[in-house]
Amino acid sequence: MKFASMRLVAADIKAVVAFYETVTGKKAEWLAPVFAEIVTPSATLAFGSAETVALFKEGSAEPAANRSAIIEIQVDDVEAEYDRLKDQVEVVMPPKLMPWGNLATQFRDPEGTLVSLYTPATDTARQRFGNR
Repeated sequence: MKFASMRLVAADIKAVVAFYETVTGKKAEWLAPVFAEIVTPSATLAFGSAETVALFKEGSAEPAANRSAIIEIQVDDVEAEYDRLKDQVEVVMPPKLMPWGNLATQFRDPEGTLVSLYTPATDTARQRFGNR
């Protein structure tokens, strides 16, 4: 099995895609007016407008309703990313050392999804991610 992507359903797909382009520094590829992707080496972050839900099952997903998932992105320097983004996006948490060894900061996307950027900060965390 290979984890391929995570898709966010958005009421305002243009605002959500622009947020993730800012956070990742990568340009999204628009495959249709209602669907875009940001491809990274490890997985793809996909975006579908609310209209795409009807292609699956009406009511099966709802924009701006997530309060349980956190999108996590590993970065080389979380403090530099925080400094770059803090005046452009909603900050939830400034950089903080987590009990499992990651230095993490958190932001909210335009529809409320929590986004965490982290850098393995302890020897154990760096070993876990292959960063020695």
